[in-house]
Amino acid sequence: MARMKAVQVAEAGGPLKLVELDVPEPGEGQVRIKVQACGICHSDSLTKEGQWPGLQFPRVPGHEIAGVIDTIGAGVEGWKVGQRVGVGWHGGHCGRCARCRQGDFVLCEKAQVPGISYDGGYAEFVVAPVEALASIPDDLSDADAAPLLCAGITTFNALRNSGARAGDVVAILGIGGLGHLGVQFARKMGFNTVAIARGQDKAALAKQLGAHHYIDSKTQSIPEELAKLGGARVILATVTSGKAMSAAVGGLGLNGKLIMVGISEEPVEVPIAQFIMGRNSIQGWPSGTSADSQDTLAFSALSGVKPMIEEFPLDRAPEAYDRMMSGAARFRVVLKVA
Repeated sequence: MARMKAVQVAEAGGPLKLVELDVPEPGEGQVRIKVQACGICHSDSLTKEGQWPGLQFPRVPGHEIAGVIDTIGAGVEGWKVGQRVGVGWHGGHCGRCARCRQGDFVLCEKAQVPGISYDGGYAEFVVAPVEALASIPDDLSDADAAPLLCAGITTFNALRNSGARAGDVVAILGIGGLGHLGVQFARKMGFNTVAIARGQDKAALAKQLGAHHYIDSKTQSIPEELAKLGGARVILATVTSGKAMSAAVGGLGLNGKLIMVGISEEPVEVPIAQFIMGRNSIQGWPSGTSADSQDTLAFSALSGVKPMIEEFPLDRAPEAYDRMMSGAARFRVVLKVA
């Protein structure tokens, strides 16, 4: 049987190791993808540290996968060998549970996630179910497409489902792996875009990404600055600090909404009277389906949205992983596999 290189975790908390594995064969309703690039996401720590319930080891991480269909399994229609495809967080669904029957596939009760439910993209080949596939536009490179399949879809999908309309004030809280894409999407969607981060050193970057306004949360009051703009229709919180979110919610305008895509263990405190009298709300948003991924990729190619990335070869995956987890990367890390 043919062999392939992969980076694998043997046990919870174990190191990432370059190994040789058998090249997997696609089953019915599956395709095999020759991986070209795979993004490293903070959520990959769920695999490495064994923090996902029922996770089985050894496991190959990676759910930001861009590549080319290499082999098609039985019963697959609508996809062909040689076609460029991506697979993101939504790695498959059962189609039978109550959530799937309502069309909420990303929240399927038996949802599959590449790199968690089955071996992911830190490898030369990966097998995925056909319902997880998104077509990659010709205008997007594999390295640029990979992070858009997780960080991209999360911010794009949250914004396009936020209820905000062109011209509304939309603030992006945090300019990092998620936020630097959120600012770009908000600008390209026609929102009056506000970037919020700590320090004046990020002001130039915010403008470069397309922000109309920048708020330095170290020296300025977020609620006061947003009030000058009439209040925010949406604050997209990409940070992982409940304290930072609490400091921002006072800037919501009438019918304003705080949408959380960054996960924090800290609670978010809200001004109750303001929320009642301003009809404010808080909402979480969890990624999206493969169809949403395809929309994200198409919009990005059309509008010129691109992630800021650092590239590493597959055999330097441990170094690349550490750089992403440390927060030193600017702003996403991508493994170039082929």
